[in-house]
Amino acid sequence: MSHTTRVHDSGESYNDIRPAKQPNRSGTPPTEAVEERPLTEENAKQPNPCWTPSQESGHSGLDRVREAARKDGKARFTALLHHVTVDLLRESYHSLKKRAAPGVDGVTWDEYGRNLEANLKGLHGRIHRGAYQARPSRRVWIPKGDGQQRPLGIAALEDKIVQHAVGTVLNRVWEEDFLGFSYGFRPGRSQHDALDALNVGIMRKKVNWVLDLDVRSFFGAPGEAGRFQRVQFPPRQGE
Repeated sequence: MSHTTRVHDSGESYNDIRPAKQPNRSGTPPTEAVEERPLTEENAKQPNPCWTPSQESGHSGLDRVREAARKDGKARFTALLHHVTVDLLRESYHSLKKRAAPGVDGVTWDEYGRNLEANLKGLHGRIHRGAYQARPSRRVWIPKGDGQQRPLGIAALEDKIVQHAVGTVLNRVWEEDFLGFSYGFRPGRSQHDALDALNVGIMRKKVNWVLDLDVRSFFGAPGEAGRFQRVQFPPRQGE
């Protein structure tokens, strides 16, 4: 997320092998200008059957956040919580996998949805009162190809809803920092898109070398998480 990426976009040594930062427009995914192709079919935006009319004003507010982030690369955002609305929480609930494994509370997607509106209103109230507390994640281990195991934390369903909603808000800021050829952990993009882009880039452009890099324990390294500075959180009362 560092803005040093913008400084180096125009560097002469990179002009012939990497494109400049591409605009990340909201709405229907545009043609990927870097590889001159549309996004893969399975990641094309689908209409949301759970859309409600009141969500239009909520998303227009998020669009204004994104526009502010686009216009000012050094802007800091300190008041975003009001964008986490009941409508956004509802949209986040419907975006979750219905058959995903439950967290430590054992609550499934279907069970939470039986009293959805009351649950979401209660969750919304706790978030804005400062009373919401995330539950511990349930730890499971996934075997890796080299014989080791990868730790995986399964969050409680209500925590997944909050994570998705907050991520939706923060993405309006962070998406403006990404380059057009960035694919990792971005909405509407996947490893399949990255491989497709790599294939197109290699086939259409002169390529002398390919770098394969895996950053290990990025968020576990001291100081690394501090690079994400676009959003600042004001101190609580008494701090």
